[in-house]
Amino acid sequence: MPTRDFYTNTPDDMAWSVPASGSARFTWEYDDGRDRLLALYQKGKDKQWDGAKRIDWDLEVDPYDPLGTPDEALSLYGTRYWPKMTEKDKGELRRNYTAWQFSQFLHGEQGAMVCAARIVESAPDLDAKFYSATQTMDEARHAEIYGRFLHEKIGMLYPINDNLQALLGDTLRDSRWDMPYLGMQVLIEGLALAAFGMIRDTTDKPLPKQILAYVMQDEARHVAFGRMALRDYYKQFTDAELREREEFVIEGCYLMRDRIRGLEVLEDFGIPRKEAEEYTEQSEFLHLFRKLLFSRIVPCVKDIGLWGERLQRAYVDMGVFELGDSNLDLLMSQDEQVAEELDKERFAAEEAARVAEVEQAIAEGGN
Repeated sequence: MPTRDFYTNTPDDMAWSVPASGSARFTWEYDDGRDRLLALYQKGKDKQWDGAKRIDWDLEVDPYDPLGTPDEALSLYGTRYWPKMTEKDKGELRRNYTAWQFSQFLHGEQGAMVCAARIVESAPDLDAKFYSATQTMDEARHAEIYGRFLHEKIGMLYPINDNLQALLGDTLRDSRWDMPYLGMQVLIEGLALAAFGMIRDTTDKPLPKQILAYVMQDEARHVAFGRMALRDYYKQFTDAELREREEFVIEGCYLMRDRIRGLEVLEDFGIPRKEAEEYTEQSEFLHLFRKLLFSRIVPCVKDIGLWGERLQRAYVDMGVFELGDSNLDLLMSQDEQVAEELDKERFAAEEAARVAEVEQAIAEGGN
């Protein structure tokens, strides 16, 4: 069945073309490179994996409770609509929210794949091109996995959110080669990591936990790549050039803060948009979620050298300024450890099952 048939609201056009700008850059220097970036490239090669094999797709998912989301986390909880909702209605709401979240993950991963390919094309240094080539494959795998989860387990997709599409368009239209780094590696990937992490750490459902943990293991490398490349590059910038990047970051962060509300879901349930906006803004869970979403972005922006007065004021306004002191390296290390622990648990369970089969065969043979 084509994806068009899974959309809650089918897009008018199933394709989106963004005019390309900027130059494709070649370098004939093949022997020089930054050791840390080349080490990250090696790690990117070593850590490639197959989403069809590493993830246990036989695990069942209840599409009406795919993440084990508590009532309190739903925006309609505590409103005048909640007492009128049946258990079936609540299940449909959970299904739609999960479809919306993972659809945005899917669309974002396709955007990341295109941006990574753009970095291969436009980055001036070969070490950056090498690493971006591995990231392009990573993002293709992520899009494949999220698409499969939505098609096979949820049975529903949402179109790309307007704010996410706007940020992707701004990132890709800019002719400056560092903008795909800044827009994708720092902003969109940073937001995605935090969103993935919150769901990974709160869900009790094994399949989405696996998917998010393994995707985050890759994304930790991608953010590290953006930090290394931009930190070196921005040291050479004038104050005026830095301010231009900071303005882009400010606009992008506001766009993403507004993107996460999921108003489309409530509108599909017949809630007028103005009322839907009020309910989402009153949600304590959303306020916490919104703050946590910037836990990866703010320290990364500070680390690469974008920390001017206007940017700091914007983060104060968003209530996330203090996140600038977060230990980003520790967060990334933990992301990798979670995936490794899941692998150990799964391999141990498979080994125990094999041993039990052998022991049973021996016992039956002895009889």
